[in-house]
Amino acid sequence: MSNMDITCYFTGHRPQKLPWGFHESDPRCIALKNNLKKAIWQVVTRYQVTHFLTGMALGVDQWAAELVIRLKETYPDLGITLEAVLPCDNQADKWRRDASQRYQEILNQCDIVSPLQKGYSPGCMERRNQYMVDHSKYIIAVWDRKPGGTAGTVRYAQSLGKAVIILAP
Repeated sequence: MSNMDITCYFTGHRPQKLPWGFHESDPRCIALKNNLKKAIWQVVTRYQVTHFLTGMALGVDQWAAELVIRLKETYPDLGITLEAVLPCDNQADKWRRDASQRYQEILNQCDIVSPLQKGYSPGCMERRNQYMVDHSKYIIAVWDRKPGGTAGTVRYAQSLGKAVIILAP
């Protein structure tokens, strides 16, 4: 990543907070991913975003990362990069096996992997979110407008005057 890169960060709900849960074949999940894809394309074409940050949480973070990876493969000349900003180096250690494998597959395709600390500690997820907002010009948020981690991240981004694109799940 160079200092000239314009950066966008993703935030959103984990599957258990979405109406369809872990069922990605649900038409509502497919529709959300299509809206996410359109939002990514919009920030690339309208705002010249070339660098994306993902926190690699289950759900929105990983879906967005996979969409960016596909975009990079389809349009290599755009110079898009993807950075995984991990709250801790063992983020996926206690996840189900299939979730850990997906996590690793995404990490393997990231241009940069930035673990913010060794091992989990209380507050590390919030520190990761704050880091990503601080290092982004744009935020794409999948948010149902209810209280929680995504709400806090959106409020923080808005308090700094960041451009926040909100997609309803």
